[in-house]
Amino acid sequence: MVSKVGRVLAVAILAALACTGYAIKCYQCESVSSPKCGEKFEADDSLLLDCARIAPPRFLQTFLPVRNATGCMKKTIDGVPGHPQVVRSCYFGDISNTQVGCQGDPSMPFLKQLSCEVCNKDECNGSASLAPIAGAILLFFGVARLLA
Repeated sequence: MVSKVGRVLAVAILAALACTGYAIKCYQCESVSSPKCGEKFEADDSLLLDCARIAPPRFLQTFLPVRNATGCMKKTIDGVPGHPQVVRSCYFGDISNTQVGCQGDPSMPFLKQLSCEVCNKDECNGSASLAPIAGAILLFFGVARLLA
């Protein structure tokens, strides 16, 4: 028989590990300052960001009830005509309706947005990793067995 404290501990461990599996990780960079960030993207762990650690851009905070990133974004901006700039970052907003989340910063009206692509998988380049969740489930059953 598992004690009440043991059950609570097992559930707490499972919840903590499962939550880490849901934090999306996106590349955060601009092609102007980082050539690796351009159209011919070169994946680099130094450009990877855990989106749970940042807030939405200030100009979006009044429009969005969501405070956590919901995906990753790749914008192409024509700041200097003929030289498009690629910006990769976390996306805040409804993935199925990108009108609000993809809007440009109103304090920079001279930047023309050419495109905005949004995805909801880690690193926007494949399926989301299930390893943290699978690991949490295995740990949960292992702890439950030890406490039994």
